Amino acid sequence: MATADDPIAKLINEGDHRQAVEQCVEVYGAAIGRLCMAMLGSQSDAEEVAQETLLAAHKTMSNYRGDGSVKAWLFGIARRQCARYLERNVGKHKHLRVVDEPTAESGPDSELATARRAASVRAALALLKPSERETLILRYQAELSFREIAAACGIEEAAARKRASRGLQHLRNTLSREGVE
Repeated sequence: MATADDPIAKLINEGDHRQAVEQCVEVYGAAIGRLCMAMLGSQSDAEEVAQETLLAAHKTMSNYRGDGSVKAWLFGIARRQCARYLERNVGKHKHLRVVDEPTAESGPDSELATARRAASVRAALALLKPSERETLILRYQAELSFREIAAACGIEEAAARKRASRGLQHLRNTLSREGVE
């Protein structure tokens, strides 16, 4: 349930949607951008979809019932906007990465090693079921609670926990097979 002391929910309920969306940008804008980046893999695409998310939130504020937190509601919108964007742009973008060859001074904690680990994690995430990947991104990138994930995805809290558990196990198995720590 949205709490009565949530200032954004109060603004929405009072009909001050312009101020509410400004507060959403201030409080959750960066987190929505990170979520979109994690789901889309492109900074420019993430910025576009984050803006679409906030526009969609503004348009639907009159329908906000307060069944969950404003944060969960916003991230549910962001999640759906990312999915729509990916559906519209299937195969449109192929991102190439140029990686320098390791040098004698590059050690295990070098930027190259970090970049390679990150690429391995992204590749392992791509192998997960979409529902598991989405749950892990919402949990660890967007820092939503399982209750908020459930509200954002329209599932039970226990299902959100189970998806996260299965996703983490698959991720660990994939990364251990590849020798990524």
